[in-house]
Amino acid sequence: MQAGRYFRPAISYAEGTQKVTDRYEQGGSALKQGFDRRPEVLAPAGDMEKLQAALLYGADAVYLGGRGFTMRSGAGNFDPQELKQAVELAHKAGVRVYFTCNTLPANQELAALPEQLEAAAAAGVDAFIAADLGVMMEARRVAPQVDLHVSTQAGVTNWLTARELYQLGARRVILARELDLDAIRCIRENTPPDLELEVFVHGAMCMSFSGRCLLSNYLLGRDANRGECAQPCRWKYALMEEKRPGEYFPVFEGEEGSYILNARDLCLIRHLDKLAAAGVSSFKIEGRSKSAYYAAVITNAYRAASELLNCPEGYVLPDWLEEETRKVSHREYCEGFLFGRPAQGQCLRSGGYLRAWEVAAVVTDWQDGLLHCSQRNRIQAGERLEALQPGGIPPVWVTAEDLRNGDGDPIPAAPHPTMDFTIRCPIPLAAGTLLRRPKEE
Repeated sequence: MQAGRYFRPAISYAEGTQKVTDRYEQGGSALKQGFDRRPEVLAPAGDMEKLQAALLYGADAVYLGGRGFTMRSGAGNFDPQELKQAVELAHKAGVRVYFTCNTLPANQELAALPEQLEAAAAAGVDAFIAADLGVMMEARRVAPQVDLHVSTQAGVTNWLTARELYQLGARRVILARELDLDAIRCIRENTPPDLELEVFVHGAMCMSFSGRCLLSNYLLGRDANRGECAQPCRWKYALMEEKRPGEYFPVFEGEEGSYILNARDLCLIRHLDKLAAAGVSSFKIEGRSKSAYYAAVITNAYRAASELLNCPEGYVLPDWLEEETRKVSHREYCEGFLFGRPAQGQCLRSGGYLRAWEVAAVVTDWQDGLLHCSQRNRIQAGERLEALQPGGIPPVWVTAEDLRNGDGDPIPAAPHPTMDFTIRCPIPLAAGTLLRRPKEE
């Protein structure tokens, strides 16, 4: 992909709430002119650092939450002042902001709802994401100027529901993950053209009805509908007969038991053309509780892939873009229900993540052949690092030559988290470039 194919703000991600300028790279006007010909790439922004990563690496829109009524209480989220800063940051970069208020509130919580909606509207968010009918109607009353997106928590699985939600004021419906491609196409064909359809294309999935599983609440008193899920579906289970206490039997052949409820992660980057042809308006990436590195890498991959949808030769995904999805922490991938009931939708061998790569540093500047970096994991002088730049550019390898600390003194290693250092580098890498390496076994 040609460098500068999509615009990006001049921003160095991961250093708090750094100032963003409104300088755009070459190609910004072309993107804006062709915006309606390409589905939106919607990235998670769990906190300010993740927001900056998503903006720098090509998000068209981000979704984030406040300190209540959100399905990701474990993410950093945003208080009213932080939300105002986040919206200003995103809008300067030409990126929309969708505000999640997607829990199913209890009676005692409702008194705080209007204030949260009003604060988000005042901050300038572009849409509310809601699942509860009462929350949707309150949003329409409090801030009718803000678009309404119906959350996947609402379980939209058919065109009749989507059409009725449109009549109630919905601008967009986020379809249930349990739908296949034919069902998505049928909903598109039987709903108003200006009702947008959003579909999850990447990230974690629930083993049960999306977001409505009661297992965590039942076992631990931690309610998934309050963003507090402990993910007991990822635990290893065995069978015990009532009259044989203490005798545990694996659920399948093997001595290690089985993770019978453990869903794989979703990865649909190879099928964006099919989703676009089915009428999908927005490609949504799950992961507000995941790292800024994850937000950067996955947003970059899907944005670069989405730029290929209008190529004359058709949608041909380069190998390096699919490989990018494997350079973040993830469970085994699958295609979910896109082509019908999955033959194997669970990870039976392990409840953990695959973590084959790690971030070594983030580039802060390049001048006169010197790469200025902020350390994330220990770096040895002379080691090779892979550099991923913003802009849909294939990664390149660099060597940590002439490693020096922030004072310019030669050092054998950069051992301290966030310490500043420099290396010699003939390639002018952009600020925010990620330096990474395969993890040692």
